[in-house]
Amino acid sequence: MIIKSLIIITFLIIIASLGSALYYMVINKGKQQSEKTATALTIRIGLSLTLFILIFIAYATGLIKPQGIGARIQQQQNLQSMPSIKPKI
Repeated sequence: MIIKSLIIITFLIIIASLGSALYYMVINKGKQQSEKTATALTIRIGLSLTLFILIFIAYATGLIKPQGIGARIQQQQNLQSMPSIKPKI
């Protein structure tokens, strides 16, 4: 549960950083504002990379598991590929 909360919080911070970059880009056109925009976008890229690594590590360690259509298809394929055991008579 902690890992899912951490993922959600990081995602919300990424959206806030993107919003601040948009704000700085639209409000003023000066050099100082463009530096603030670049800084906000750099932070967003760093957080996005961190989020990707966090999700990858959580999946690799089994802290999160895939759900939805892709997981169901994979499960059905695994069941079909298993050899069936026939009882000896």
